[in-house]
Amino acid sequence: MAQRQGQHRRTVGGAVVVAGLVACVAVGAGGCSGSGSAVEDARVAGDAVVTLRHAADRLLDAGTSKARTSMEMASGGTRVTIRGQGVYDYRRQLGRLKVLLPEDPTGAVEHRPITELLTPGALFMKNRGAGVPADKWVRVETATMSDGNLVTGGATDPFAAAELLRGARTATYVGETEVAGAEVRHYRGTADLTAAARDASEGGRKSLAAAAKGFATARVPFDVYLDDEGRIRKVRHRFSFVNGRQKGAVAVASTTLLYDFGVPVDVRLPESGDIYAGRIAEQ
Repeated sequence: MAQRQGQHRRTVGGAVVVAGLVACVAVGAGGCSGSGSAVEDARVAGDAVVTLRHAADRLLDAGTSKARTSMEMASGGTRVTIRGQGVYDYRRQLGRLKVLLPEDPTGAVEHRPITELLTPGALFMKNRGAGVPADKWVRVETATMSDGNLVTGGATDPFAAAELLRGARTATYVGETEVAGAEVRHYRGTADLTAAARDASEGGRKSLAAAAKGFATARVPFDVYLDDEGRIRKVRHRFSFVNGRQKGAVAVASTTLLYDFGVPVDVRLPESGDIYAGRIAEQ
């Protein structure tokens, strides 16, 4: 990684490219042409976009990992953060997270952690509250959620977060840094939810399509950090979510940290008798 850092420092998707090993070879007294620089700019920008669009495939190669999530929401001057931690199997698109809700503003209410099972097309939640028995699961079809469960569950499905990058439209190489002790390459750009849904796996297509229709805008700014194998170590998306219970959009920043690739993952879905069939009160 250090060698690569010495070789180049690039900003792509814009007008500037600085490449330490890209030398201008003059033919006779002709020197460098401006058109060659423009071609290089476009090539590097295209390389970054292509790399990010295939980041989800690198997770499929890795198989599994542990994950930590955080979701920050700001609305009406109030900011809350929901945190989660668990494991994910990318090939089966199954995950398990324990999600911690923020304390009551007075500190008087302590929320029990919510266990979430992430599957293609459905979200299972235990300790959902609001009248649901403690031993029952709540099942929600993600395609019926206006955000495709990118926000509603309090944690973005790790593979959905990766597949969102399939809709990358612009990408800027920011530089090299470290995430949780791993050397990574930092990219910044924007993705389009409609394009991501079109190119997503069969399991994630409907959810991303629902999000493309339900968010205030299909344009999603992101920062992503890839390791030497092209795997996502950290990705942060910034959504503009329309909450039906209040006027205006809610700003949501979702961060997913992936580590311990190849860890054993055993996610078992609940039996039909363990799923709550009653009405769920709004919280």
